[in-house]
This record gives sequence, C-alpha cells and structure tokens, in this order.
Amino acid sequence: MAITKIDGMMLKEMFSSGASLLVNNREQVDALNVFPVPDGDTGTNMSQTITSAIKEINAKPYTSAADVANAAARGALRGARGNSGVILSQILRGFSKAAAGHEEIDGVLLGQMMRSGANTAYKAVMKPKEGTILTVIRVIAEEAEEARDKQGDIVEMFRLILNVGDAILKRTPEMLPVLKQAGVVDSGGMGLMVVLRGMYAALTGEPVDAIVPEAAPDKPGMPGEFVDDHENLDDKFGYCTEFVISRPRDDMKESDVVRLRRRMERIGERAQVIADMNVVKVHVHTNQPGQALQYALELGEIDNIKIENLFEQRREREAKAAEEAAAKAAEQKEYGIVAVALGDGLVDIFKNLNVDQVVDGGQTMNPSIQDLAQACDATNARNVIILPNNTNIILAAQQAVELTERNVIVLPTKSVPMGISAALAFDPTLSPEENAEAMKAAAEQVHTASITYAVRDTNYDGQEIHEHDIMGMLDNKLTVLGQDIGQVARDITAKMVNEESGLITVYYGQDIAEEDAQALCDALAETYPECDVELQKGGQPLYYYLIAVE
Repeated sequence: MAITKIDGMMLKEMFSSGASLLVNNREQVDALNVFPVPDGDTGTNMSQTITSAIKEINAKPYTSAADVANAAARGALRGARGNSGVILSQILRGFSKAAAGHEEIDGVLLGQMMRSGANTAYKAVMKPKEGTILTVIRVIAEEAEEARDKQGDIVEMFRLILNVGDAILKRTPEMLPVLKQAGVVDSGGMGLMVVLRGMYAALTGEPVDAIVPEAAPDKPGMPGEFVDDHENLDDKFGYCTEFVISRPRDDMKESDVVRLRRRMERIGERAQVIADMNVVKVHVHTNQPGQALQYALELGEIDNIKIENLFEQRREREAKAAEEAAAKAAEQKEYGIVAVALGDGLVDIFKNLNVDQVVDGGQTMNPSIQDLAQACDATNARNVIILPNNTNIILAAQQAVELTERNVIVLPTKSVPMGISAALAFDPTLSPEENAEAMKAAAEQVHTASITYAVRDTNYDGQEIHEHDIMGMLDNKLTVLGQDIGQVARDITAKMVNEESGLITVYYGQDIAEEDAQALCDALAETYPECDVELQKGGQPLYYYLIAVE
C-alpha cells in the first residue's frame, strides 16, 4: 500500500530512527576520515548534532510536520559540532524552511525539502567543495525534484533518494583525489546516507531501536506530590490548579480516573492525576479552573483547592528579568574574546592574555555552536572576537552568530599558536574592524606544525602511512613521516624556519615529559641561533608537540 503523506508523528519517528542508526554506526563513519589522526570524528560530530535535534523534537508533543522539522533544525543548530555537524544542521534547516506551514509532507514537498536542504547547506559554506556531503545532498535534491512519476508514493520517493545517494557517494573518490588515494568514500556523505536510511526504515515500519535520549518523563510522584515547573511554559494557560478528591464515589473505577486525566489534558497542560482509589490528587495548568473542578465533582467531594495565577507570576519574572538585563547592560564592556583550546597549559596561556572565555575543544573535541554562543554571552561584551583555533571549528563559530545578540567577529585561526598570536595583537583602543584586521594579520604570520601518530594504515597524498607512524603536519598538511617524535619535530621545524624567522615556540603535550621537551628546544636553539626558542607547557592530548614559527 502506497504512503502518500508523512504527518508530524511519522516524521518524528523517522528522524529518531535516522539518529539512532547514525549513533549505532558512528565508529564506522569515523573510520572513513581520510587523515589517520587519532581524532577522526565526522561520525561523532554528526551523531551528536542529530542527537541534539532529537532532544528538541522530544521536548514537546509536536503534531505537525512543520513543527517537527522546525524543532529538529533548532536542536541541530544548537548542538552542531565540527564542519560535518554544521552542514547537517543546515540541511535540516533547509528541510524546515520548505516544510513551514505544512501539517503533512507529500512527495512534491519532500523533493522541495531536499532542494532547500541542499541550497541552505551550500550557502553556509564559504568555499563549497565537491565530492563531499554537499555533493550528495545536491544530487539527491536534483533527482528528487525531477522524479514526478514517483511523487505520489513517499516510499518510492525515498527508495529513489537512497539509490541516488548511494550512487553519488560511491563516486566521491572520483571528485576528491585524497579519497581515492585512501580508498574511502566521503565520511560526511556516508553519515548523511546513514541518517536517510534510518528514516526510510521507520517509514517502512522497521524503525531502528532508539538509543538517543528521549525527553525526561514526568516523575510519577506519590499521592500529595506534584512535579511542577512554572517556567518555560506556553503563555496560553494562566492558572495552576490543584485539588484533592478526598471522598471518591464508592463505585469509582480505574476507567473513571483515566477519563478524568484525559479531560484535564484536553483543557490544559502539565496534567497530573495521581490516584490510589481512596484519594485522587489533581494538578493542571488551564484557563478553565472551574471546569476542572466540575469534572472532578463527578467523582466525589473535593478539598484542598489551590489556584495560582500564572499570568501574574510570568509578569513578575519578566519584570525581574528586564531589571537584570538592564543592570547587566549597564555593566557591559566593549570587548570580549572567546578562544577554543584543550590542555591546561594552553588554557592558562589564553587566560594570561586576558581572553574572557576558553571553550574546551580542538582537534580531539569540537565544541557545539551553542557552547560557543554561550561563551560569547558570558563575556558580557558588546563586541566578541572568537578564535576557533581549528579548521573544523571555524564554521561552527560562524553559525554561533545566530544564537547570540553580541556583535561577533570570527577570526579564521586554524591553530592554537595562530590564536595566541592574534590575542597578543588585540588592542582595546581600536575599532572592531581595525582589531579584526590587525589580529588576522598577526595570526597569518604564524606557521604551525603539529606532531601526532597514525591510527591506521592508509595512503595519503602519495605517501604510504602505517599505524603508529609519527606524523608531522605543517599548517594542517602532512609533511614529515617518521618513527621518532623528536626527530620528526626537528625535521618539520627545518621546513618552517627561513631567513625571516625570529621566534620558535614549542608547546608540549600531556604525553611528553618536560625534560624531553627541553631537550628538543635546546637542539633547536643550537640549530637556529638566529631565532629565540621558547618552551611552553600545552598539556594538549594526542598531539605530542605544537610548534610555531614566526
């Protein structure tokens, strides 16, 4: 039997199934990361992003397809991590735009949602690269819009989407030589296909077992105990109504209590009916407290009636919030700086440079868009400069602008040393535009090498890499391979230093002893007497050294 419409409940189940399948297959998607560093995280970032979307979907009993799609987009935006997660959030955002105002989704609208998802994702990326998740969603959108003969049956449309998506995913190595050399398809594209396959499973009646978090259920409570929260509620219900049916009718049955609960749910929200057949306790937020009491009287005598005016409580909270906002605005400073770093030494360095907020993250852990937006707000500054310090965090930082009212400036710092140099160039007497220019120029003077190890055998950029090889990357490009950490560090430094270099800074990680780091610095100082050599504790995980030359 053909399925011609997807309602809100079905869409919710489809999103949940897609999220669960991605969470189940996170490690397999991570393993497709071309670069064999110990932090391949496309699957992790995408699964955390869509898990955040599911939390938002489950927060309220949404019924329309538009509301479900909007909740998914909102949650994904807040929780998006890394470039792959941000792009996935933008695809969901595009879905939401197309679905706006629709109670149900038909085949035509499904094609429009795919197109909107592709367009929105492409617009979010400054320099879109083909052979990635962007290509996969674009080709799917093109074929879905053209498949007019299948638009009457959603199942047929989804089969087409999966077939087209799988076909273009297999072709991604032809578009990106680095994928072909590594013998893998694009990890972001694979992550998207896993989500779509999970959605199809729910559509056809075989949803993936949910392992993503549901909304916290109401605490059942004991008679006399109600779980209530007068904040974050819809404004449409104004009276918190509580009472007790102290003397139920002798013939009252369990079905009568169930009927009372359903009646309360129809006239309000947060309905709780707790009964042990000797007493029934009722709580509901409603605009019809009298009607609630009238329903209860049908079951017996009522006592302990308490009716609170939620409208007045909201007014008081809003007035208090306005006062606090005004006070905070009066204290607001002109500038704040947010930096991303991981490692106690690096965090201390940024704090000593008067960086207001240091967000945990880097190669091994990408912060979410919401993490970055909250850090911006915590600075209590009118103008906030974000130093992402990682290529996989820049896009998330740019999207954080939407979740804060601050004037946010994102500097495209691709490494922690670039961020440190930028922070050193900050001048509170300059305008935001002048600071952005000066800090960016300072960051671009820094060349950064990072030393880590390979987690698997692969071929990359014409080089054969073996598990546990020591890799030296220069400005995020694999440059040196070896077996000895110190030797790789010396070899890659040699590729950075030139006649204009004046400073070499070595940040040693948590797995390097200070005496070994000092020995490296002594060797560099002897090799490059024209350069100052500084040693700093970084404390970063997985990366033995970060070396900056400027």
